[in-house]
Amino acid sequence: AAGYCLYSATTVLVLTMGNGAHGFTLDPDTNKFMQTHPNIRIPEVGNIYSFNEAYYRGYGEPIRKFLDNMKAAGTMGGKPVSARHVGAMVADVHNILINGGIYGYPATSANKDGKLRLLYESAPMAMIMEQAGGAGSTGTGRILDVLPEKEKGIHVRVPTFLGSPENVFELDQFHRFYAEDEEE
Repeated sequence: AAGYCLYSATTVLVLTMGNGAHGFTLDPDTNKFMQTHPNIRIPEVGNIYSFNEAYYRGYGEPIRKFLDNMKAAGTMGGKPVSARHVGAMVADVHNILINGGIYGYPATSANKDGKLRLLYESAPMAMIMEQAGGAGSTGTGRILDVLPEKEKGIHVRVPTFLGSPENVFELDQFHRFYAEDEEE
């Protein structure tokens, strides 16, 4: 099971028990959550990207090339590319879940393993995303396949990419192609 709660104009709770992702909205009159988004499905491809571009120079070549290529193309999923980065993981991922696109918190030169923690940030969001038909990747593999190293304990960190399957697949391809250049 995995879930998150988003506090904004309304309070939204998104949950998965391993059989689809479902959204509930708090009814302020009754103080009860009402199911408002049964069986959430992320679009196959989206035009929104959510990366903190303040760290662009610290990103590896695959991420820089992915972002540059996407912006040069000008469109994703047949729509103009749109940057949306609030800086709060839940808000950014929720926007991607509902509208499609890709959320990224890559490794940087300062944080070689990424900054998000596998156990209680990346994996739960990846599970929700996958249950909604999306994808969760480290750039080199599925987030839900990562096993924490015993010596790092429960706080192991991983690069995190979540979103529409076509967007995440494209990012993974940039990692496969350009990661070889980084190793030379």
